[in-house]
Amino acid sequence: MSLTQEKIEKIDKLCEFFIIIDKEKEIFRQTYLADASRKENDAEHAWHMAIMVMLLKDYANEPIDELRTIEMLLVHDLVEIYAGDTYAYDEEGKKSQRKRELESADNLFGILPEDERKMIRGLWDEFEKYETPESKFAHTMDNLQPVLLNAATGGKGWLEKKPKISQIMERNKKTAEGSKDLWEYFGKKYIRPNITPNKIQEDVEFEF
Repeated sequence: MSLTQEKIEKIDKLCEFFIIIDKEKEIFRQTYLADASRKENDAEHAWHMAIMVMLLKDYANEPIDELRTIEMLLVHDLVEIYAGDTYAYDEEGKKSQRKRELESADNLFGILPEDERKMIRGLWDEFEKYETPESKFAHTMDNLQPVLLNAATGGKGWLEKKPKISQIMERNKKTAEGSKDLWEYFGKKYIRPNITPNKIQEDVEFEF
């Protein structure tokens, strides 16, 4: 019999993790689906960005490892299962975000066997450190995917929240580090047309 007790115990831990991360489907973000029918959840967000990496990787500033970038994006929001989603412009929530997410990472990834724990935690840490070409491009996807959906809905999220262009520029101050071309394209195509009194508030001068 090839299925040893050691293998059984390892698979037990992995399946426990798989069941827990199913909760990612219950973490709803502030971004609406393209048809504006409801807000997307974290799992949908990760899937969407994985496809975007596959088709937009050639626009990265530097060559990237496509699979590693996708792996990072599939992992990076898992911590929100315990930490919750923090809205990009929630200044109060952002004060405790790092602490909440670190504690969540310890608890969630701690369920895994050692080798898998190191692998998953390494991907999450790499995304958070924002140093490698892959992590920079992953952040670019994470920032631009909501822009695309907001624009597709006619700016429904922007109509509700009315963010300032200064907030958007601050949020995206490193987006071009992953892809200058995509930041310029999304800025001109999707952000600039939505700078109106009832959507994105123009409070500073800006360039794309």
